Amino acid sequence: MPDSLRSPMNRPSSPRKRATILDVAAEAGVSRGTVSRVLNGERYVSDRAKEAIEAAVIRVGYVPNTAARNLVRQRSQAVGFIVHEPHSLFLEDPNIGGILLGANATLSRNDYQMVCLVIDSVRDVERVGRYLSGGFVDGVIIVSARVEDPITQTIEKLRIPTAFVGHPPSRGAFSFVGINNRESAAMITTKLVETGRKRVGMIAAALDRDSGLDRLNGFKDALGTSLRPELIVEIPLYSYKHGFDGMTELLTRDPTLDGVFAASDAVAAGAIDALRRFGREVPGDVGIVGFDDSAWALRTEPPLSTVRQPAASLGEQAAELVLSELLGGAPRVDGVLLETPIVWRASA
Repeated sequence: MPDSLRSPMNRPSSPRKRATILDVAAEAGVSRGTVSRVLNGERYVSDRAKEAIEAAVIRVGYVPNTAARNLVRQRSQAVGFIVHEPHSLFLEDPNIGGILLGANATLSRNDYQMVCLVIDSVRDVERVGRYLSGGFVDGVIIVSARVEDPITQTIEKLRIPTAFVGHPPSRGAFSFVGINNRESAAMITTKLVETGRKRVGMIAAALDRDSGLDRLNGFKDALGTSLRPELIVEIPLYSYKHGFDGMTELLTRDPTLDGVFAASDAVAAGAIDALRRFGREVPGDVGIVGFDDSAWALRTEPPLSTVRQPAASLGEQAAELVLSELLGGAPRVDGVLLETPIVWRASA
């Protein structure tokens, strides 16, 4: 069928041509250079010309080519958010979500895109390492970094602005934001003991990173000479399942224990369900406390006594640290520590 006989519905549509800076200049009756100065926020352009250009941008439907501009500036206008956790825990842990949303809010206000990168395997480490080396992000925020973390080693080589949530796992000149895990763990353990608990154990998680190890040391600080090492059960992750398994092991070691510090709220939730499975009342038979004051703390029955970790603020501060370095600031190697009040509820 000849094109002249085709109905409008049957004619192939051609892609609409993208408006360019030349189109804006022609519409506004000014030079390309004047348009460029206005779009880049430069001065020395008359108010009349600026108004004409702004009106022309709307009429021709001009959208700045950010990719091309960033290529010239050697900037991606993106910051990577790296979480070194299994995929299942990334979805389960409300703290990670809170940190992510806090970071995203700050980056968004500053016109930066956040790129989420989850590391769950050796292959992920290699993939993310290649991605970072490709210059696709201007800086990174790292959550849950491990000792001997290969991603940290990659970051050190690339020398890109970086902020850790928690202490960096190496002695590099990195910014970080965190909390005093050791002091907070000691405080809530002490409060648990003050309720009259005599045989207190701990479900210690994630000892391959600073937060887990510091919480364990804080527990030891609080108990001092009354510490019973056999009542410390180590589990790999801050997860409900591992909390359930850890509590089961604690009851096997000492069926008469009457107090438990769980290294996170998710761990505590699993522990409470294990206690219930074995016929123990909370807090009647066993008082239990957690750490984070996440959504898990209000899902348990009874509601959980815990330490409030300001997840959103941690993300916001981490993003601010990265943005500061992007503007030429020095890394905050002394770190930023946030307050962690105790929230006392019915579980102890």
